[in-house]
Amino acid sequence: MKAIIAEKPSVAREIATLLGATEKRDGYLTGNGYEVTWALGHLVGLAMPEDYGVSGFQREALPILPDPFILTVRKIKKDKSCVPDSGALKQLKIIEQVIGRCDSIIVATDAGREGELIFRYIYEYLKCRKPFERLWISSLTEKAIKQGFDNLKAGSEFDGLYRAGQGRSKADWLVGINASQALSISAGRGVYSLGRVQTPTLALICKRYLENKDFAVKKYFQIQLEHRKEFTDFKSLSKTKWDDRKLADDTLKSILRIGTATVTAVETKTVTEQPPLLFDLTGLQKEANKRAFYTAEETLNIAQSLYEKKFITYPRTGSKYILEDMWSEIPALVRNLEARASCKKAVGKVKWGRFNKRIVNDVKVTDHHGLLITEKIPSELTAHENVIYDMIAHRLLEALSPACTKEITDIGLQALHYDFTLKGCKILEAGWRGIKEKFTDEDSEPVQELPELKVGGELKIKEASVLEKKTKPPVLYTEAGLLSAMENAGKEIDNEDERKALKDIGIGTPATRASIIETLFKRDYIRREKKSLIPTHKGLQVYGAVKDKKIADVAMTAEWEMALQKIENNEADAGAFQCEMETYATSITRELLDTGIANEKQPELTCPKCKSRQLLIWNKVVKCPDEACNWLQFRTVCGVPLSVADIESLVTKGKTSLIKGMKSNSGNKFNAYIVMNDKAETSFEFDNRKPKRK
Repeated sequence: MKAIIAEKPSVAREIATLLGATEKRDGYLTGNGYEVTWALGHLVGLAMPEDYGVSGFQREALPILPDPFILTVRKIKKDKSCVPDSGALKQLKIIEQVIGRCDSIIVATDAGREGELIFRYIYEYLKCRKPFERLWISSLTEKAIKQGFDNLKAGSEFDGLYRAGQGRSKADWLVGINASQALSISAGRGVYSLGRVQTPTLALICKRYLENKDFAVKKYFQIQLEHRKEFTDFKSLSKTKWDDRKLADDTLKSILRIGTATVTAVETKTVTEQPPLLFDLTGLQKEANKRAFYTAEETLNIAQSLYEKKFITYPRTGSKYILEDMWSEIPALVRNLEARASCKKAVGKVKWGRFNKRIVNDVKVTDHHGLLITEKIPSELTAHENVIYDMIAHRLLEALSPACTKEITDIGLQALHYDFTLKGCKILEAGWRGIKEKFTDEDSEPVQELPELKVGGELKIKEASVLEKKTKPPVLYTEAGLLSAMENAGKEIDNEDERKALKDIGIGTPATRASIIETLFKRDYIRREKKSLIPTHKGLQVYGAVKDKKIADVAMTAEWEMALQKIENNEADAGAFQCEMETYATSITRELLDTGIANEKQPELTCPKCKSRQLLIWNKVVKCPDEACNWLQFRTVCGVPLSVADIESLVTKGKTSLIKGMKSNSGNKFNAYIVMNDKAETSFEFDNRKPKRK
């Protein structure tokens, strides 16, 4: 009898059906010599400080450096403490019984670092010593699963992957637990969370926000000329930028008196734009955020759903390439897309027999190949699934297409001794850009068709105008922009040697970046303002405390990611990495214990209910310390954070100013005042409407 452990019940059912293990039992399926069970995510994890005898936040207990680390069953918050998750306990007991009845194990958790860690922590916690093999697949189609079972790999081949996952897990614990407790203790008020990847990501957002906020916008002026030749209208722009509007206006009048411009330069070059590679997860998340405004987490969840329905390959991939032996399967995937209405037109533009092989590179395929559709073409999908599926399908068609060839012409003009420029573009071969018929990127200058122009030729000035422009501040991060910054963290480093070493190393991994961003939202460190990511007051407080410290250093975090990659490839020692993390955790703890968070001056407010005690103003709530009174007001109402000024107004005047952008349970936005009655009960007050109880 063989035990098979999958990561989720849905995957376990797919495998069990294929193997003939169709008899359902509580927590597993059995039949045909197999017992197929499943984890429910991380059933087992590293123990918390209280499991080592450290309760609460104690200055003298820091840094906490477990030796050895203890594994415990997943815990959940109940009241004010953490207790073992009853569902996790039950499933873990079932896994133990299944393993006990079997001779060997087949590991079928997700084929990646976290999937490996989920199984190994269970294996270690249960003190299991039975032999195990690894099912390593990139798709849940019947064909892929069968091939995987025909080519099971020795479990020992993935020891490096486990050590990297374990190293990441311990590093996050050492840095996160110690740094968070140290900052919370030194702040003296509230609880603050820091993390190995979370904090440098917050630093990126805060730094960009402050650069944008402090940017001094300056006006400048340029002259635009309009021309017409051979029935073609086109425009040129002055190279000179004037700070003074009057000077620009005077120059414009002089140019109009002359009425012509002379062609001084014509430079034509042919530009070849190679097609994009396949999506990796981060690339898909960036594209989905730009095109459909999906968050990184939403995109991952949609892609995971498509994967589990067998329509796409494994989504948590960091590669954009496929293996050579997969190339023969590509034509069939493309041909299948002819049956999908949203892809049929694009498939008709593909050059059969001339597929571009840029995506084939055995060296650059890591754990999994780039994102592909499978041979199973979907019929019924949700609207969101359709969007993501079509993005992946169209990207495959683009990647297989030839390069786009353009003829770019740069023209120089002169009018009244002032230089003007214009650019023309002619598509020679549409190539991959013809798939979606988009010939320029959104962030590039629009191009214009030009008539034939020769040096020395005269162009009449049809019209001219002065354009008022402004210098632009650094753009606030969208999720797409932040994902790029996380992915390319190494490119921002000033030291050239370090930059080269970290060229392709980011912070976080494709599989974890979405959860890191969501963590910042949950901690109330950032919020969304339209498409932009904005730090909250609390986020800026944390940034102010740590911005000059190593914990906010993107370069150091990228170096750690590189070290974990080397551990995964059996090129570095996991023990040495843990020692380095312990040393670092010790030093950052000392730094943070001597750091204070600059708290805004809190007003002294008397409880509106008992009229006797002074209110405690915390980050998430305002409450009366008298348990018999127990008056409480949450600091976030319908998705909008209340400032200290709002709280003060509510308590002293019985009414806040107009709170804008609140969101109802149905998702509709509304504006309202929060008002308080004589019993210290709060409600909404709308213009021309009766108060509505919250």
